[in-house]
Amino acid sequence: MKTVVNKFTLSLITTAILAAPTAFAGETEHGKSITEALSDSTVNVELRARYEGVDQDGIDKDATAATLKSRITVKTGSYSNFSLGLEVDKVDALVDDYNSKTNGQTEYPVVADPQGTDVNQAYIKYANNGFSTVVGRQRILHNNQRFVGGVGWRQNEQTYDGVRAEYKADKFSVDYSLVHNINGITSSDTKGDFHLANGIYKINKNHKVSAFAYVLDYDAIEQASNSSNTVGALYNGKFGDFLVNASLASQTESGDNTNDYSAMYISAEAGYNFGSVTVLGGYELLGSDNGVGFNTPLATKHKFNGWADKFLGTPGEGLQDVYLTAKGKISGVKWAATYHDFSSDVDGIDFGSELNLVATYQINKNYGVLVKAANYSDGDVAAKTDTNKLWVQLTAKF
Repeated sequence: MKTVVNKFTLSLITTAILAAPTAFAGETEHGKSITEALSDSTVNVELRARYEGVDQDGIDKDATAATLKSRITVKTGSYSNFSLGLEVDKVDALVDDYNSKTNGQTEYPVVADPQGTDVNQAYIKYANNGFSTVVGRQRILHNNQRFVGGVGWRQNEQTYDGVRAEYKADKFSVDYSLVHNINGITSSDTKGDFHLANGIYKINKNHKVSAFAYVLDYDAIEQASNSSNTVGALYNGKFGDFLVNASLASQTESGDNTNDYSAMYISAEAGYNFGSVTVLGGYELLGSDNGVGFNTPLATKHKFNGWADKFLGTPGEGLQDVYLTAKGKISGVKWAATYHDFSSDVDGIDFGSELNLVATYQINKNYGVLVKAANYSDGDVAAKTDTNKLWVQLTAKF
């Protein structure tokens, strides 16, 4: 079945590419010519220079990474509702005293930004009257990226190879993707059959609900423990200056996963806007069953459970994260501070705590600067040691 799906996807891409020169050769009575479509094309360049330093107990050497991401994004105009997109990233390590997970420098802590050039996106898109479909390598971001995301914080983004169909109306939208390969942050390819479905209904401008289902079936035996079925829902609401976010999901094993488990995910967050400062308090549970923790292999994990990235994989005992955030803006500088307290779902094991700080300043429409820090203090698990991380980042977009 997987071979058939992959051949079908490839045949769609091939047909679209072969048809494109003929289709774009002239004008239609109702549409644009190739010249007009190309004149509507856009080319964007993004440069992101970053320093990342890591001091981790248990590893003698500190990591020092100075990397530069260069990205070029090209999107054509529309011809007969079809358009093309191409995005290429190049990551250079100006200082490479770190473990990129591909360079073999294991004497350093991990900074998962390997050098290299990668095709981030390459697709053909059809869009008409609220309906769109994209075939090829593409970015897929669902909701808050807790289950499906792009890991955009890393210099090389996570993107997806497959077919995606969306329909958007005033009040609701539906989104379904059939993915056969995941292009990871280290340029690795992960094969399988991945069904990603999400629906959103906007009750009004202050309230919306989402329902999602993810069926993940990995090809590689060593990745079979990630194969799972997940269904859930998300609510986002505002009541004046008071806001509420809540999510609930259930997960079981799938495909060749030999584990037998049924785990729950619960997230509840409440906040209040005091004007110049917003305060949020939250609780997140990635549950455990039969020694297996609720797993989110396609998520933008850096966004959750602390920026020190101590919980990129859910422990077998599960994970509870109780956190408090304050954020605001002073003289054009956006800032945020978050404190996390971690423990297990089973037996209440102390997993430690973490403090996250960030400040960003947009100099103008083209240039921005960010300073960010994470301080993780260990708990009762020997494998998770005290870790300090510092980032300084400059961005330029044209």
